[in-house]
Amino acid sequence: MPGEFQGRIELDVRDSQGDWDAYRAPAAPEGAPNVLVVLYDDTGQAAWSPYGGRINMPTMDRLAAGGLTYSQWHTTALCSPTRSTFLTGRNHHANGFATISESSTGFPGYNSHIPPENVPMAHLLRDAGWATFWVGKNHNIPIDEWTAGAAKKGWPLAQGYDRFYGFVGGETNNWYPSLAEDNHYIDQPYPPEEGYHLSKDLADQALRMIRDVKQTEPDKPWYLWFCPGANHAPHHAPQEYIDKYKGAFDDGYEAYREWVLERMIEKGVLPEGTDLTPINPMPEGTFSEGDRVRPWAELNEAERGMFCRMAEVYAGFSEYTDAQVGRIVDYLDESGQLDNTIIFYCADNGASGEGSPNGSVNEGKVFGGYPDDLEQNLTMVDRLGSPDTYNHYPTGWAAAFSTPYRMFKRYVYQGGVCDPLVIHWPAGIEAKGEVRHQYHHSTDVVATILDVCGVDFPDTYNGVEQRPLDGVTMRTSFDAADAPTTKETQYYEMFGNRGIWHRGWKAVTEHGPVSGSGRYDEDTWQLFHTDQDRSEAHDLAAENPDKVEELKSLWMTEARRNLVLPLNDLAILTKPEDFDLFVNHMEFHQPVPPSGQYTYYPDTSEVPERSAANVHGVSYKVAAEVDLTPQSEGIIFAHGSRFAGHALFIKEGTLYYVYNFLGIPPETRLSAPISLSGKHILGMDFTKDKAGQYREAIGPATLYIDDKPVATEQIRTVLGHFSLCGEGLCIGYDSADAVSSLYAGSRFEFAQGRIIKVVFDVADDAYVDLQSHLAAAMARD
Repeated sequence: MPGEFQGRIELDVRDSQGDWDAYRAPAAPEGAPNVLVVLYDDTGQAAWSPYGGRINMPTMDRLAAGGLTYSQWHTTALCSPTRSTFLTGRNHHANGFATISESSTGFPGYNSHIPPENVPMAHLLRDAGWATFWVGKNHNIPIDEWTAGAAKKGWPLAQGYDRFYGFVGGETNNWYPSLAEDNHYIDQPYPPEEGYHLSKDLADQALRMIRDVKQTEPDKPWYLWFCPGANHAPHHAPQEYIDKYKGAFDDGYEAYREWVLERMIEKGVLPEGTDLTPINPMPEGTFSEGDRVRPWAELNEAERGMFCRMAEVYAGFSEYTDAQVGRIVDYLDESGQLDNTIIFYCADNGASGEGSPNGSVNEGKVFGGYPDDLEQNLTMVDRLGSPDTYNHYPTGWAAAFSTPYRMFKRYVYQGGVCDPLVIHWPAGIEAKGEVRHQYHHSTDVVATILDVCGVDFPDTYNGVEQRPLDGVTMRTSFDAADAPTTKETQYYEMFGNRGIWHRGWKAVTEHGPVSGSGRYDEDTWQLFHTDQDRSEAHDLAAENPDKVEELKSLWMTEARRNLVLPLNDLAILTKPEDFDLFVNHMEFHQPVPPSGQYTYYPDTSEVPERSAANVHGVSYKVAAEVDLTPQSEGIIFAHGSRFAGHALFIKEGTLYYVYNFLGIPPETRLSAPISLSGKHILGMDFTKDKAGQYREAIGPATLYIDDKPVATEQIRTVLGHFSLCGEGLCIGYDSADAVSSLYAGSRFEFAQGRIIKVVFDVADDAYVDLQSHLAAAMARD
């Protein structure tokens, strides 16, 4: 109850007096601002027009002209970790988010569960009278809470948000997203053939939420965290936006770096004399080969054409999403809310180098440790950005869009952590169109919002003593361009790459993320005087050994305080022993039942991949108990998408099992005619005979109708995951993007019959044993 009851209670209500004020929710302070945080993915400073880049961002330009552009605002180098700091204002390891949700492990700083001593800011704003909304990417739900039946304590509504609409995990298909609303998964509202794109849908939902509040509580301020899928892969955009950039990047990524550095200096983002770092700045053996940049001069004409097109698609994706943000800003302007809405427009880490030196038309191959086929990719150039591709540009563009810094996303050099931020608040900031150079970090956003909203940070919340905020308010920089930086120290760590900034000096280890090298005590530390060398071009470690030792000691102090240990640089994509250690002993999996069998039912939501039966790299069997008619048709089970997955279904009198290996044509299809009535068992089994060159499982797959094998084919199966997130296991339909081209563009729901159950078996039993198990189950059901 917000307040004490001040009424009067007598025996008779006629003699009593009620007190509604004791029960009303508290109101925000008069004149309190709305808060809009727009958080993009995977974007270095040098990409966007406010910083001098070639990607036109009209909405961001408008906000920068009426507000402030920050030149030294930093993040953690990765998605989930940075986003956790936006949630709580504490450092990412202290939030349990050392890494992305999908690679959580069972250590205090790595488990993806925000502890109760780190109350999310949304709770504080909601308690103080704000409406709270989260729209778009949610990369902060603990991996073990992704399922429909899991506790929802880590979902937005339990984290202080009144509403949520978006997707769960690191990425999703922008044409066929895996969507969630509030506490449950939902279907895509309409297909791309009718004009659907995720960025547009998210803006539609955000506008609806704001309008709903203003319609019924016009004086109530709101907080909206708007997190589009852009600019994370897959890079998907309407063709007209892609075409706007035709030829814009034809000079190549090395020339772009030279060009954009001059523009950044002209804009005042970087000081005169800032030096450009090498495009491959790290010594041999200190980083993953997948992060190397191929020199532009070594590319042939076809490769250059494809690489340029990949940059054009990325640019079109970014500008199209900016236009959707513009719809929100236009509405705020038209409704008189813009002046007193503080807007943070920013990105969560540097440009992504996860596309490998050659880029990809299906990013899943990169994450699956399977090499891209450059020749196949070249055949897809004209379809980049469309539903036919799941594309990502090469490392060269990551280096270019992170100019002038070393490296990119995942590295704690400036290329991974120094990111764009524009703040716009006409009612609270007099300065317009100016650049601010104070050193700040993503942990500072929460402190700043609470400051401008007049909301006190509590010592305890729900009876739990709170860890103090790790961030400081940025408000001191709003109208004082020369105000000193109030931040003194910020540590960094990502996948074993370590760094620390303290009072204008920064030390970084020459130890690339996921390099698999270990031996942290042997690391070489570099030293940069960032007050004078913003690009970290000049290593001063040899001249300042005492400063290096001071910062190394300070890093360890911060590491212990923030739960950073143990360090993890496992090279799970390139070293089999690291893959086995992570997958078999560290990565979250739904516990395997003693029987090895998982039973699934129709009329249920999709099962996230990490909680579904794991069929990767092992022998497995699937048996479905069905009640058929000769007209039965549709999906029995489907898992994945056109870019990797498998499905069992009936179509036009034929039973199919299709395995789609990383989207590489052709699909492997086992099929047999079927025309049955009554209860039967349909299924398949796969026996792993050997491992291929890239550890993919190879062996015979057999299709069954009851106990009779009706087709056999040699197949290969994916070692890693069908997708980073989304595209889960579905019974009786295929969610989002179709696994097989035989029913593309359709959920292909099972009809004219009934699916009773589907059993996956990852134990060593023979198929006939599983068939007998289901036959016995039939007799009981």
